[in-house]
Amino acid sequence: MTTTFASFLSNNNDTLGRWTKRWGTLCVAALLTACSPRYLIVQSLGNELASQGQAVEEDAGLAREASAFYLKLSESLLKETPGNLKLAESVSAGLTQYAFAFVAFEAEKLAASNANAAYRTNERAKRLYLRAHRHAMLALELSSPGFAAKLADSQPARWPVLAKEHVGLAYWAAASWGAYIALSKDVPDVVADLPLAYRLAGLAWKLDPRHDEGGLASLMGSFEAAVPGGSLTRAAQYFDSAIEIGGGKNAGPFVSKAESIALAQGQREAFELLLRKAVEASELRRDLANEVMRERAQWLLSTADDQF
Repeated sequence: MTTTFASFLSNNNDTLGRWTKRWGTLCVAALLTACSPRYLIVQSLGNELASQGQAVEEDAGLAREASAFYLKLSESLLKETPGNLKLAESVSAGLTQYAFAFVAFEAEKLAASNANAAYRTNERAKRLYLRAHRHAMLALELSSPGFAAKLADSQPARWPVLAKEHVGLAYWAAASWGAYIALSKDVPDVVADLPLAYRLAGLAWKLDPRHDEGGLASLMGSFEAAVPGGSLTRAAQYFDSAIEIGGGKNAGPFVSKAESIALAQGQREAFELLLRKAVEASELRRDLANEVMRERAQWLLSTADDQF
């Protein structure tokens, strides 16, 4: 409509036509000038939130209380700057960790006493995992168009090639995906994606096997133990590598190895030994991840009779 009106003026008065075009140019420039600072501010705030999301916090209760506001704010900023890889990684990581530590774990503890409450809580955890996965995958897709389609291709030569800055995104996309699948074992179409989630984690691991101080190696172990045709021997190697990379100060790999291998093989003594090592590791470095895993290890020890 604006173009038609400008053309009308130009046809009737060249001077007015030129003035109209200059005015249009000034309007566009003004709009760009108005938008650019806001975009830069949003990007800057998003980057700051992303860096703060990795800050050390050893108090699980405080982290839980602060997480909801932080995650909602970060997610709102991410919707305005979906190409911000650092923020996308932070949001995906935050949602995944929140779901694991404060929702899915609560559902497990409720299962023995209140099946209905456990089911509702479990469904919430699934939604959070899926939300985390979608944020990470959207960022990967925007950064590398066709990423999801390439990942699903049957030919390895056509699989997507990750850049270094994509490793964290791929890690959390795979972790949240795997967690969502683990809670959806009654949905065949969801379970069928397990090899793709493992493939995504593998692409990241090949590029940076020491990522997240062994967190990615531990994730590979969990996938290897769960995927059809996987090898518990290889899974154990991944877990041992994760423990070595973390200098024995990360409780997570000990807990994951206990659940994925010792429990699966009915080895109660090994199961309890690994969980006790997890508790010891959590004392060597006090941070939120270790605090969450220490609590899980202690709960698993207290329910060992039920587990076996």
